[in-house]
Formats: sequence, C-alpha cells, structure tokens
Amino acid sequence: MLPTLMINTKDLDRVRRLVRTAALEELMSRFESVSAEFKTDGSLITAADLAMQHRLQTELARQWPQYVLLGEEMDAAEQESLLASPGAGLWCLDPLDGTGNFAAGIPFFAVSLAMICDGAVQAGVVYDPCRDECFSALRGQGAWLNGRPLMAANTPERLRDAMAMVDLKRLPEPLIRAVAKKAPYRSQRSFGSVALDWCWIAGGRCQVYLHGGQKLWDYAAGQLVMSESGAAGGLLGEYDGDWLTEFSLSPRIAVAATHADLLQQWRTWITQGLVS
Repeated sequence: MLPTLMINTKDLDRVRRLVRTAALEELMSRFESVSAEFKTDGSLITAADLAMQHRLQTELARQWPQYVLLGEEMDAAEQESLLASPGAGLWCLDPLDGTGNFAAGIPFFAVSLAMICDGAVQAGVVYDPCRDECFSALRGQGAWLNGRPLMAANTPERLRDAMAMVDLKRLPEPLIRAVAKKAPYRSQRSFGSVALDWCWIAGGRCQVYLHGGQKLWDYAAGQLVMSESGAAGGLLGEYDGDWLTEFSLSPRIAVAATHADLLQQWRTWITQGLVS
C-alpha cells in the first residue's frame, strides 16, 4: 500500500482549479438544455451528473493515483466497499449537488469534493459555477472563499433575529407543525443544494440551519468549510442525540448555526418543537 499523503495548500489549489474548470465545461455547457431521468430512489439524474463524475474521477486519478473515489452516481454496493476499504485516502464526490435545481433551470447548484483520510475529512472544495464562488477548507488550517480567508460573520445573538435555512420535506411532522405554527426565527429559506447550505452558513448569509436527511457526499466538504470558518454545528442520528463522527452512507440530520450560543438556542427549540 502506498503511504498516506495528506492534502496540503498547494494540492488544494490544484483541486480548486481542476473542479472549477470541469464544472464550467461539463455543467454550464449543459445547463440550458437539460434532460433528466428519475433514479430508483426517486431523485433526478442528468447527463451532467454522469459527465462531471467521470471527468473528475479520471483527472483526480491521473494527478493523485494513490487515492480512490466514491461518487454519488456509483451503485450502493460499490460505495459501501469503497467506504469500508478507503486505502490511502478517499475522494468523496457529489458531481452535481442540486440536480433538481439544475434540471429546472434554477441557478443554484454546486460540485462538492472532499478528501477523507485517517478517519476524518481533511480537505473540501465546494464550487458554485453560477456565481463563480469556490469555497474550500483544510482541516486545522482554515476555510476560504475564492482564495480569501472565510470567517464566521458577526451575526445575531438571538434566535428570533436569525435567518434560517430549513428543508421541511425531510422533517418529522411535529417539527413541521411547530415551524408552521410559530417559527422561532426572523425569516426562512430553502435553496436546494446541501453543500452550498453549509458554505452559506459559514459565510453568515443565513444563521441557522436544519436538514433532516443528507448523505456523505452532500455534507463532507461543506461541513468542513463551515467548521473551519468558526461556525458551529454537526450531524445527528436523532434530533436530541449527540454529534456523530463516524462515516456512513446512511442519511444524517444536519444542524448548524453561525456561533455556539445561537446553535444552543436552535437545538433547544428543535427539541421542544418535536413534542409541542
């Protein structure tokens, strides 16, 4: 087995350029003429998803042959095998996060690529080709937006003053009713790209976040960007549980906020909302 080689700042810059070029050529060239099909799980897939995954799998293997790639558009058995035996390191790719938006002509989607090594996400890149915004992070070294340091913004102290990103579709019915009856925040949005959700929390564009079920390729890169920016949050198996750290292909609950005090207020309200 080849020795583990950690991704460094020079490598990260190469990855950012690779992802950006591929997204502009494979995604944006197809954005105005999209033909989508339904997968067995009911989600959409387009030619752009497949082309982007193939492009990055080929180019990453050429530049970093010691690492393998786990992509969203692989079958479940192959994904499980790769996650169980990642070798020297594992790229985790969502080639088109926000396929529903892409297929509908809504300009809000991204490419999400993470490097998992030594039991943790070591690097992440989330690229939004519509805005030419590239969010990236290295574990323990910080987060960046288009190469400039990304720090958690000075945001409201009180939950009632915050803007939320909440995906209602995947929440339990009691929590949906609680949100509909008396939302605890100032305003609410749902944009349709999990990877960008994490990054927008990191940048303070919204201040609290809740999503009831996202997969490893959805959150791996974006969560690292968020945590390295200084924002707070993580993944849960149950709404009132502790943070989860082990990798899995099972859907995870995501809860986040731009700072720890706001996160505590948000989690308290969520727990109460489940029984209200």
